[in-house]
Amino acid sequence: ERKMIVIVCLDDKKGMIFNHRRQSRDQAVTDRIQKICAGKKLWMNAYSDKLYGSLEGMEMAINVDFLSLAEIGEFSLIESESLAPFAEKIEQIIVFWWNRTYPADIYLDLDLSQWERKERYEFPGASHEKITEERYERRK
Repeated sequence: ERKMIVIVCLDDKKGMIFNHRRQSRDQAVTDRIQKICAGKKLWMNAYSDKLYGSLEGMEMAINVDFLSLAEIGEFSLIESESLAPFAEKIEQIIVFWWNRTYPADIYLDLDLSQWERKERYEFPGASHEKITEERYERRK
């Protein structure tokens, strides 16, 4: 049974985090996450809560085991977690691509070629000239 919708920010090589730090953050992405999750539940860990915990208009859920706890239609914000063990729980993946390459030591461990891109949207960021938002669903 598929459940959660994952939100992740990636560089061009699917890098997520470097030396225990976010590769980047961008207010335009934060605003998009707030709009996407409006009225829903957004799960994350304590690390993500430090940056995203002030989002408004949604129910925030902070738990170390958030990937196990997310239910149908709920969102999970991923910054450093391995998704491969939870792949069968995921119904959609929303990726914000930074459209550049950063140093990284943690990478997304899902093969996006196994997923079908349903939407693609580009917008200017506060810190990045162009950010690409894509929504993927599992290939049937």
